[in-house]
Amino acid sequence: MSNLYDLSNKLSARRAVILARVSSREQEDGYSIDAQTHRLESYCQRKDLNIIKSFAITESSTQGDRRKFMEVIKFIRSQKEIIALVADKVDRVQRSFKEHPLLDALINEGKIELHFNTENYIIHKNSVSQERLMWSMGVIMAQSYIDSMRDNVRRSIEQKVRQGEYISQAPIGYLNVKKPNGKSWISIDPDRGLLVRRLFQEYSTGSYTIPELLKECTEWGLRNKSGNQSFLNKSHLHRILTNPFYFGQMEVKGKPYPHVYEPLITQELFEQCQDVLKSWNKKPFKYAGKEFVFRGLIKCATSGKVVTADTKTKTYKNGKTASWTYLRCANPDQPDKKMFIREEKILEQVKGIIDELHLPEELFEAVKTYIQNTAYIEREYRNRHFNELHKRHVALIAKIDRIMDLLAEKVISEEDYARKRLNLENELRDVNVQIKAHRAGNDGFNDAFINLLNIASKSSELFKGSTIPQKRRLVNFVFANLEMKGGKLLYSLNTPFDLFPQKRSLEEWRELVDCLRTNELLRKAVIALSQNPHLENFEDNAS
Repeated sequence: MSNLYDLSNKLSARRAVILARVSSREQEDGYSIDAQTHRLESYCQRKDLNIIKSFAITESSTQGDRRKFMEVIKFIRSQKEIIALVADKVDRVQRSFKEHPLLDALINEGKIELHFNTENYIIHKNSVSQERLMWSMGVIMAQSYIDSMRDNVRRSIEQKVRQGEYISQAPIGYLNVKKPNGKSWISIDPDRGLLVRRLFQEYSTGSYTIPELLKECTEWGLRNKSGNQSFLNKSHLHRILTNPFYFGQMEVKGKPYPHVYEPLITQELFEQCQDVLKSWNKKPFKYAGKEFVFRGLIKCATSGKVVTADTKTKTYKNGKTASWTYLRCANPDQPDKKMFIREEKILEQVKGIIDELHLPEELFEAVKTYIQNTAYIEREYRNRHFNELHKRHVALIAKIDRIMDLLAEKVISEEDYARKRLNLENELRDVNVQIKAHRAGNDGFNDAFINLLNIASKSSELFKGSTIPQKRRLVNFVFANLEMKGGKLLYSLNTPFDLFPQKRSLEEWRELVDCLRTNELLRKAVIALSQNPHLENFEDNAS
């Protein structure tokens, strides 16, 4: 530990939060919650730290949004004094660099210190570069462990695929079973297999639409085999009809492979069904040439069909005319009958949903400032750490060259040379991995999220004053799914709009930003949405 830390000890944390974490409920011996907690309590007693709260969490540090970890951070942020976050090892806190900007910002703000019991070092506001590099090396070693396990799993999966074994849940019509020797196998489901075969046979005739075939499946008693085993829905039916597994071919990561299980149908029957599907997809849409806001965007929740639109015109005695647009769907109470809903009614519901995305100007600017400040901290951290890694890389290359000279001059033996070179090359490999991770780290998340936030905040104004094509683009941009059940609109929003809080505080928005930034899937969703082609023409208007 550096002398600098000793000199600033009077400013260091005297209150501590314990973090004990396992990645699954099957805890490893020696890494159980109880074992970690006992060691950390002893550590705090030795360091004269007053434990104000102890967190025992079970969650992965590499998958999901780390909700429980963020609860720990939220608690630490709520404290007025600097807090020591005490963990058994670096990998109990993080196994990747995605949390680095968040933790680094809290350290620089004087809100937190990181205490690692096993590695026996502390990261604080005044830590020197060597100490921070130790922290980074701890993270890269934890990441390497995860990568190694992932590689082993990948090799095992590749071997199974080469042998024709399926690595996922068997589709409807098949069952995952165990052979007497304990080997996993897939066999035809005696209850559903014949019904699935009949489904293909009936659909191949071209006499059924998907909704009509769904009714037939319900009459046959064909149910889903997972969850509450309900009757099939449209998505189930489409997955069955387009899955080549049923004739003997499995798809793994988008690539076809032959499998070793008994087929339910012939390839010829499967291809006949694909031809029928294509013919239905090419069926001309009656109103394709007309401009309606919701044309092709809303499905009827009752019938499963696309909601159609039509214009009705009335001529008055004085010769003047008036027009109204209606949306036509099935009546939820009487599915065989149609009902007509004024388009204005659905537009009002859409506008109300979009209104909820609005942020007051003051709150928007505060959130934007937080994103920009943390982005600056992130860039500063990346630049600082990258420079340290580059210096380390140059030094290691120089050392390798030096021991080669020593070998040539016969100052060291070949055995010593081989041992030293291996150690240096291992260290160089780790440094190169970190350099590669830093180069890939700047993915434009911060700019993308600010842009989405700006557009969402002003989307109500944009929607109100837009043309029909612009309204259609905005609806496509904001909504992931739209359905009508009678006159009521059912919907889901694209990520991250589905996570936006309503009338919430800056602190809660900061937590949301941190969650989006540290969750790889959500981070990618934000970036992907910012590249959505429907975003065009909104950016200039929003700004």
